[in-house]
Amino acid sequence: MQLGEAREAGHEVAQPGFAGIDWSRPWFAQFATRGQRWQQAALTSYAALLAAMNADAAEMRQTTGRGQRLAFIAQDELPPGAAYEAHIASTGCVPTRHNLHDFFNGSMWFAFPRIKAALNARQSAAIDVLGVGPTRGGVRDTLTLFDENALLFACADPALSAALREFDWQTLLVAGRDAWGASCEVRCFGHALLEKLIAPFKACTGHAWIVDVPSAYFGWDTAARDAWLDESVSTALLDTDALASRMFAPLPVLGIPGWWPENESAAFYDDVSVFRAGRRSR
Repeated sequence: MQLGEAREAGHEVAQPGFAGIDWSRPWFAQFATRGQRWQQAALTSYAALLAAMNADAAEMRQTTGRGQRLAFIAQDELPPGAAYEAHIASTGCVPTRHNLHDFFNGSMWFAFPRIKAALNARQSAAIDVLGVGPTRGGVRDTLTLFDENALLFACADPALSAALREFDWQTLLVAGRDAWGASCEVRCFGHALLEKLIAPFKACTGHAWIVDVPSAYFGWDTAARDAWLDESVSTALLDTDALASRMFAPLPVLGIPGWWPENESAAFYDDVSVFRAGRRSR
């Protein structure tokens, strides 16, 4: 039966991408407990995925940017002409398609709920002021970049943060690789980035938001670390008046120590088309 015939016959057609999520990958492993349940629901039907997401939302009692209770609705329930972020802020309802992009977007509402609410609050406030035009404007562009492609780079060593900002890959990823897990680490946040990492490629690059953490952070369990990041980053997003894309530092995801077998060889980082000199040459 062809795809069109299946739809005409009323059969639900599962998105093939859902079966391709490898939860053992470091960038997915942090969401695996909930994600595996959602994955099975998504492979069953669109309705089953929305039901699983809403069951978790009801249990968590999460709110969106203006204090509305979080829920997930089918994309076609978004009223014509309504702005996506404004609708979420005013109703709490997140329009969700049956695809990987929105699957990972929904996941972030549970992994980092305060950050998602802060992004929604800032986006909807900007829409209130400027409306929805042909361009988003600088602040909304930065918020969208964060939402779609951010990595959270938690670091207790200023030298490593400086190396990331300065594109000093040898210090950060080769000489300093033993510091990963002890003085710095990364959490994937951007849902478009996670979607791309279904089929990882060497040049896949996230926009790292550097988070200065106390040294004690690396003695905490994962849940405590995530809660600390969620609180710290959401506060920064709400308190920072001027947001700009230069606040991010590009970081090739497969170069993160322990995240890709090939980067065990120092020669992996010799590829200047991926690990570029960047700002150091300016």
